[in-house]
Amino acid sequence: MLHSDAKLRLGEDFFKQPCISLAKALLGKVLVRRCADGVELRGKVVETEAYLGGEDKASHSAGGKRTERNTAMFMKPGTIYVYPIYGIYLCMNVSSEGEGAAVLLRSLEPVRGLSVMKQLRAAKRKDGARQLKDKELCNGPSKLCQALDIPRCFDRRDLASDPEVWLERDPSPDPQDFSKIVTAARIGIESHGDWAKKPLRYYILGHPCVS
Repeated sequence: MLHSDAKLRLGEDFFKQPCISLAKALLGKVLVRRCADGVELRGKVVETEAYLGGEDKASHSAGGKRTERNTAMFMKPGTIYVYPIYGIYLCMNVSSEGEGAAVLLRSLEPVRGLSVMKQLRAAKRKDGARQLKDKELCNGPSKLCQALDIPRCFDRRDLASDPEVWLERDPSPDPQDFSKIVTAARIGIESHGDWAKKPLRYYILGHPCVS
């Protein structure tokens, strides 16, 4: 079955840009996850972080270090890098131009498939936990992986060609998304000295789904 919005899908050329410009370019784009039953879950990217590779002390590839875990960071732009944090949660990144450079997807605005997203998030929460608000479904890197069912095995897949997960241009973009991009320090990397303070986090000003 050909996807009806094939014209909107972002191809290899989109991902072939330096890490910082890709981190900004991803804002306002739509992450699509096609589930096994054909249902499509969609979320608009509203927050990203750039990890610049070799020189970036906070990057998994700092010093050009290649490991079994971070191989995707050294693969062609548009390769998915999924890694676990705290042993249980996952984060999704997209490789860019630049040796070992990748962009972390930090937060999405849920656009389609919210009822499925709620089920997927609830399955990972304690019984009796309060009902999540829509804006809380994908407002963090591991939350968006739960809500869109991004598994560890998506690591090293190619966003330009994969049949189960891809990125699209927003067919009706909000001009606000691009006029007010906020630049800030990244989150959760306090131990990395000066690199902890560098303004490599980008988000849409005032968006309710920013983490």
